[in-house]
Parts: sequence; C-alpha cells; structure tokens
Amino acid sequence: MASPTPSASPEAFSPIQPVREGYKFADGQTLVYQVEWRVFNAGTASLHIEQAGEQQRVTMDATTSGSIASVFHVRDHIESLFDPSSFCSANVRKQTEEGFRRVNLSVQFDYARHKSVLNQVNLKKHETRHEEHDIPDCVVDVVSSFYYVGSQKLEVGKSFSFPLNDGGKTQNVKITVEKREQVKVPAGTFDAFRVHPDAEDGTLHKKGRAVVWFSDDAHHIPVQIEAKSFLGTVTIKLLRIEQK
Repeated sequence: MASPTPSASPEAFSPIQPVREGYKFADGQTLVYQVEWRVFNAGTASLHIEQAGEQQRVTMDATTSGSIASVFHVRDHIESLFDPSSFCSANVRKQTEEGFRRVNLSVQFDYARHKSVLNQVNLKKHETRHEEHDIPDCVVDVVSSFYYVGSQKLEVGKSFSFPLNDGGKTQNVKITVEKREQVKVPAGTFDAFRVHPDAEDGTLHKKGRAVVWFSDDAHHIPVQIEAKSFLGTVTIKLLRIEQK
C-alpha cells in the first residue's frame, strides 16, 4: 500500500464559489461531441448530467471509431457525484479501455479525514493500487469541473481559481476568460467565451495548452474543446444536445 502523499496546506487552496444567481443544472441533458485528432474523425464523446437523490451525477463517455479505432481502441466511462449546494465532489468511478489497457478506478473524497482515497484494479495485469492524498475542505473533480466553470459568472479578463483533484495531488486550477468569439460547430453557431484553464504551478501547461469555449448564455455549455500536445491537436466539437 502506498503511503499518503503530502500536499499543500488547506490554506493554500482557493475556495470553491457558490453557483451564480439564477443558474440551474440541466438535469437530463446530454451533450454529444465529435472528436477530431489532427485531420481525422477520431470518435465521439458525451457529457450527461442528472439528479441522483440529493446529489448531481455527471457521466462522461468516450469511444474511438473508424480508422482510429482500428489502430487504438478507446472506450472510457466515468461517473462523478457531487453536492450541488457546495460543488464538493463525493466520488469518481472510471472504467478505462485504451488499447490493451483495462483499468477500473475509484476515488472517494473523505472530507472528515481530509483525504482522497484511490483504489485501482488493472484487469490485464491483475494488479491493484491504493493511494491516499491530502485534500482541503472541498475539491472539484475533472468531470464535474466543466459544470463548475459553467456555473460561474464569466467575464472577459476575469480569472478565478479552484482546487481540483482526480485521485492524486490536489492542484489549484486557474481559469482565465480570454475573449468572446463566435464558434461554429456541428450543433450550430454560438457566441462563446474562450476560456484557458491551467494549474497555478504550471503542470497543466507543461502537458500542452487547452482551451474551452463556453456558450455566452445562461447555460454556459462547453461547445468546443481544443487540446494541444506533442501528439498533435485534439478538437472536440458539440454535435448535438439531447434532453430527456
């Protein structure tokens, strides 16, 4: 069993802000995306949000298709539960199929002990991993972070930060609203805020620059995501919006 990994003190992390006035979770909504890698159609992804008792559940799925799938198969499923009143993540569960890799992972956020508890099972290698890391009073996970940013008031030139944890070391993520742009995606043309997320210690920037366009309306839907790395550019464009 891995020993707990020290993290920054709770005082070092930015507080999570309440949702802006008038914001409502779009329960039953599914955002379906087209994924492009360089010049290839790489597959599809989706984000779904729904009420789960007193919590909110966010589900993310990603699947490769076409020639990309024949080279590198991906089928990922992630579920996140968080408290809608505080936006504190409760837990995250992942089922990952990427190439020959088959991994099931869960992260439980134990706020009483100020620990994230990670348990992982590698189905191919029959290996398990357990880790615990320090966390502050409240953290946002990677999947629900799209909704957290969307729940905030976005203004050009404005920046804000929040603590993000995905089972490892908690990071302060800085969100910078760079400009307004009109974005054309398969789902239509949107006036949008171009937002740049980055860890305040620069670790995200070292992995490549990412930009997210959120619709300039009451919902702040992520309509396009662009991530650049040494492997090339991945562009995720909103294909359609489904509501049940």
